[in-house]
Amino acid sequence: MIRPAAIACLLTLFGLALLCPAAEKELVRFDEQFDPAMVLTRDAQVSRSGNRLRLAFGHKSEWPGIELKPAGEVWDLSRFGYVAFDVKNLSDRPVQVGCRMDDSQSANGGKWLDERISLAPGQQKSLQVTLRKRLGEQLGGKLFGMRGYPGGWTEHRGIDVSKVIRLNIYVPRPSQDHLLEIGRVLAGGRPENPVPDGDKLFPMIDRFGQYMHKDWPGKTHAPQDLAAREKQEAAELDKQPSPKGWNPYGGWAGGPKLKATGRFRVEKYKGKWWLVDPEGRLFWSHGSDCVRPTTAYTPITDREHYFADLPARDSPFGQFYGNAAWAPHGYYQGKQYETYNFTGANLLRKYGDDWRRRSAALAHRRLRSWGMNTIANWSDPDIYLQRKTTYTVNIHAGGRRIEGSQGYWGRFPDPFDPDFKTSLQESLRQEKGKSIGDPWCLGCFISNELSWGNDTSLAVATLASPADQPAKQVFVVDLKRKYETVERLNAAWGAGHESWDALLRETAPPAVDKARADLEAFYTRIAEQYFRTCREAVKQADGQMLYLGCRFAWVNDRAARAAGKFCDVVSYNCYRRSVADLRPVEGIDKPLVIGEFHFGALDRGMLHTGLVPCRDQQERAEAYKSYVQGAVENPWIVGTHWFQFGDQATTGRGDGENYQIGLLDCCDTPYGEIVEACRAVGYDMYRHRLESKQQGTQQ
Repeated sequence: MIRPAAIACLLTLFGLALLCPAAEKELVRFDEQFDPAMVLTRDAQVSRSGNRLRLAFGHKSEWPGIELKPAGEVWDLSRFGYVAFDVKNLSDRPVQVGCRMDDSQSANGGKWLDERISLAPGQQKSLQVTLRKRLGEQLGGKLFGMRGYPGGWTEHRGIDVSKVIRLNIYVPRPSQDHLLEIGRVLAGGRPENPVPDGDKLFPMIDRFGQYMHKDWPGKTHAPQDLAAREKQEAAELDKQPSPKGWNPYGGWAGGPKLKATGRFRVEKYKGKWWLVDPEGRLFWSHGSDCVRPTTAYTPITDREHYFADLPARDSPFGQFYGNAAWAPHGYYQGKQYETYNFTGANLLRKYGDDWRRRSAALAHRRLRSWGMNTIANWSDPDIYLQRKTTYTVNIHAGGRRIEGSQGYWGRFPDPFDPDFKTSLQESLRQEKGKSIGDPWCLGCFISNELSWGNDTSLAVATLASPADQPAKQVFVVDLKRKYETVERLNAAWGAGHESWDALLRETAPPAVDKARADLEAFYTRIAEQYFRTCREAVKQADGQMLYLGCRFAWVNDRAARAAGKFCDVVSYNCYRRSVADLRPVEGIDKPLVIGEFHFGALDRGMLHTGLVPCRDQQERAEAYKSYVQGAVENPWIVGTHWFQFGDQATTGRGDGENYQIGLLDCCDTPYGEIVEACRAVGYDMYRHRLESKQQGTQQ
């Protein structure tokens, strides 16, 4: 009897190769003929272990790893769908492992392929990298304005799979050494084309804002689905309304009683930093950013062909059209564009004309049931000012920017500009009757993800600015005070300025190696002026409000030390697998809060994982639980705020972000796996933190 698989393979003789699985191709094998000395390494050591390769990664490099190359000039992988190898964690600690693949253009600003997996101690998994062609080759010119595209393509992924020149295996940003083993590297499978060809792709978004060409568990197919899920969730919330032993603020009513001031404050208790709520109870801030009904708004200008069923503007759903101009990056940068808010439309479908009130009330109920006690940054005042859940606010800082600076979100604010302080004061005045004096307000952030650069960059940027830049004028006064004459400055810097006025007019930066001491000193002065001015404005408006910092995403020790000097709590947006090892900069002993983190996957119809990818919702939930538990055990961290409450729009917001990072999808359906992870951590976080053995030691 001929087996079906044999029949399928025989069909290849008649040109029907698609019916037979592609053969595997061995790219690298680690037998006795493999020479470990030929492997390129970064903070890593390699050795053979039988027919496997043992990798000892250090943690001095930000990206310790190894590089494997083809025997010839390139690997031609055009007839395969993936590259994979087994990897085992031989360490006694969890590890994240990545694999990046490049073609000849990757090193010159081109794109690449990259996948990561997480391994528990002793665990073995297969790390698989899907082979994807360059975006332009695969999708044509009708798709734009998004970070992620159908089929898993992104702006930063996609290579010439016929000309792969290297494969990197690495551990991202480790804080400790790690020991791994990998097996032979194989190419297998068939090239996938999950994207409909040509015009069959469009339209690709249904009336609910979902991707049309795929199905998944929990997808909304009809309005009746929304009603059924509302009923189901209501029963679940009734069953699990709140963790036991919480007071109204979400503090630990069943735990130790400390001094009550009627406002939130910080205190070190038994070797760990804590927030203390207005009733004097220990508080650990477990929350979510962007608790609002506008998470899935998306530009529609120039992209009307994406959408199958945009409603008439004079219909009840016409209220969700809007206009915007915010787009710091991408296709819509510098443009005004029309938007549509699918989140709001789905809330109207689900809850009727009273959707705003009902969804706001439900947000508080959900957070409490999920073991969360904080409505964090970028949330809707109409929700948090109901004062049913502790919240944070973000205060805007205006004024002039340092014109010679650069940054992902824009130039750095000039803290010496008088308008910087007055803009803060005005923003805080607008909080009177809201967060000012409110016991439900945990504290305020000012600014977000400023580009702090290295420990001379802001001083160099100041000198590259025009003569009327306030920071530059202060810098020159400092230099005059130190050197007295411009000739002495020239001698120290190896410069040739004719006068102090000439230095003010000059925009070419000095030689950093010669001017370093002065540049570092003024960098510290900028950083301290920034944080001092912010603190003074906050405390002048409300002496008991906690100042929570600027939400560091990119930072150096000099800036972090200035923050520690003036902030009540120092905030970090940490998009990585763990913050268990996060510490204040040396010499600073202040509590820390995580302002943003997230994980995402592509198994529920979304097109981009966000900044920290997972394979599926279950791994995403496990990653959440591990991250927050590590933070709970960390003696300096006093809270984690997930970014964000609901998924971004399938087709992206103004800057193209279209991440699967919500606790809810765009149809207001909770992701059950991550909700249960929230509960698993949140319901036990107080006891777990108090009983964990790790203690802070910095003073």
